[in-house]
Amino acid sequence: MENLLLKAAPKEEIDKKLEHVFETLFGQDSPERIYFEEGDMTYIVDTGNDDVRTEGMSYGMMIALQLDKPKIFSQLWKWVKTYMTVPKGHENEGYFIWSCSPNGQANSDGPAPDGEEYFAAALLLAEKRWKIKEYGDEARALLHAMVHKGENQDGYPMFEPENTYIKFVAHLHMTDPSYHLPHFYQLYAKYGNPEDSAFFLRAEEEARKFWLKSANTKTGLTPEYADYEGQPYDIDGHWTFYSDAYRTVANIGLDWLWEHEEIG
Repeated sequence: MENLLLKAAPKEEIDKKLEHVFETLFGQDSPERIYFEEGDMTYIVDTGNDDVRTEGMSYGMMIALQLDKPKIFSQLWKWVKTYMTVPKGHENEGYFIWSCSPNGQANSDGPAPDGEEYFAAALLLAEKRWKIKEYGDEARALLHAMVHKGENQDGYPMFEPENTYIKFVAHLHMTDPSYHLPHFYQLYAKYGNPEDSAFFLRAEEEARKFWLKSANTKTGLTPEYADYEGQPYDIDGHWTFYSDAYRTVANIGLDWLWEHEEIG
């Protein structure tokens, strides 16, 4: 994979800057750290809300994977499984609680699909990188729930069965354009559950189409939330370009870098 940063700076300078950023956020002596140790577990704090979210934990696992830091990956994942696992018997069993206090107390009983998407991708890639089959098995169990929950009256899937769109929350029939991650869906198709490979290959294609469908024709920006026709969906006034929507452009860039797919 081509490192586009090398067009702007030499590798030594890039590596030095990455290490500085990592130490700023993860270093235990850094006043700006977001990463905290708890015995043999670790967690990442959302400093704007003073909580721990599956969004941040899954991002942290992806960072640990990309920087080849298996201990950090393992410690983050252990915290997730210890405190964020939805209890057995709940309609959201198989998913993870989207927000907890730093002491592990749950702030909700529901999941947020963007966290699950990143967990699954990070775990599948970790299985390949570090040859730990358990990570892959955990990813495949999670992906099975994301696609098939509800088939036995046991809750709700995170992917809409009819159009393959990722939902904003499992029980609502609407979405978030920044949750559409076609570059991850190809990973799911290749390394996930074989019986769902065709579903994820279709989801990959439909996600790219949805970016176009939901983008404003003048600005190219997507709304924070959207209905399945790509129109802005209002939740608490968050219907326009807002916090989540900043990620959509980054996702398009990563999709191009990983898969070299044009949209449009």
